[in-house]
Amino acid sequence: MNKLKVVLSGGGTGGHIFPAIAIADEIRKRFPDAEFLFIGANGKMEMEKVPQAGYKIEGIDIAGIDRGNILSNLGLPFKILKSLSRSKKLIKNFAPDFAVGTGGFASGPALYEASRLGIPIFIQEQNAHAGVTNKILSKKAKAVFTAYPKVEGFPADKIKFLGNPIRENIITGMQETAQAKEKMGLDKDKLTILSVGGSLGSRTLNNGWKDSLENLKEKGYQLIWQTGKLDYKELSNESRISDLGSQVQLKEFIKDMELAYSAADVIVSRAGAIAISELAVARKPVLLVPFPFAAEDHQTKNAMNLVEKNAARMVKDTEMQEKFWNTLEEICSSENIRNEMSQNLEYFAKPNAAKEIVDEIFNVLIR
Repeated sequence: MNKLKVVLSGGGTGGHIFPAIAIADEIRKRFPDAEFLFIGANGKMEMEKVPQAGYKIEGIDIAGIDRGNILSNLGLPFKILKSLSRSKKLIKNFAPDFAVGTGGFASGPALYEASRLGIPIFIQEQNAHAGVTNKILSKKAKAVFTAYPKVEGFPADKIKFLGNPIRENIITGMQETAQAKEKMGLDKDKLTILSVGGSLGSRTLNNGWKDSLENLKEKGYQLIWQTGKLDYKELSNESRISDLGSQVQLKEFIKDMELAYSAADVIVSRAGAIAISELAVARKPVLLVPFPFAAEDHQTKNAMNLVEKNAARMVKDTEMQEKFWNTLEEICSSENIRNEMSQNLEYFAKPNAAKEIVDEIFNVLIR
């Protein structure tokens, strides 16, 4: 039997890259001698992250439309033609059995050329709102794997609601809450809030917490506050925060995310696709503050899917001053609300997403 060969393409952000790597890892578990080729966009983070995960990647010169500088788009048609030609050559030479696209600039040319060459293609969409690239490719796809039951823009008969592949340690590393609090040097009897805003951080969340320090002090809640790179230095020098002592743990970045999730009674987060998938598996009550400038406002659409199932609360960026603390306090002060939200999150929790996506790929291929 010939070795299994798989092309994967997706990138630009971790939300596109890490699901592709998780799918490749699951395939490699089943077929240790399988060969993989990732196709990414030159200059984007996949060119670094994919080799770090142990996979070969080839780059193509592709970029999106720059809405802020129309003149910079003049060369885009040439870039598209060049990236199509390069993708076709790479795929023809590699001769894969199938291709998987997880969104982002590079997956457009790569998956389009794979389908033209008669190679079965599969799409994985992380968000509640279909990305432009995936929407176009879905017409040729054998199946579209989603993290939400209904995603506009995809053929309904192709949608498989299987969730987003997430980091293995989030699935296997969750601990009992009191034990995790003690490991983090927190009081196991005090309600603990975890605030996460991504690796760079969220100025909206950071400002929300600066405005809420007095409320936090008064209630005696503990806060694990991941500030991100942008604001850490300034916040670590703020006397109002240091005066709260062990009540606030200020962190630029949290490496052991599963421990922080475990220690939390309530979580405050942006509404990125992978973040929500991890939060659903963690099953902790959550207040979502969607990033309003995400493409086509997809973070708000992600959040609304949870809000409609009473699995989360949401506060918009523009409502932070009026609603942030009051909404958070509504969750923190009611054990019934927290228990109900935790139960409702189970609907979105898909810890076996990578396994089930790969199962479905092979089911389709052998039909």
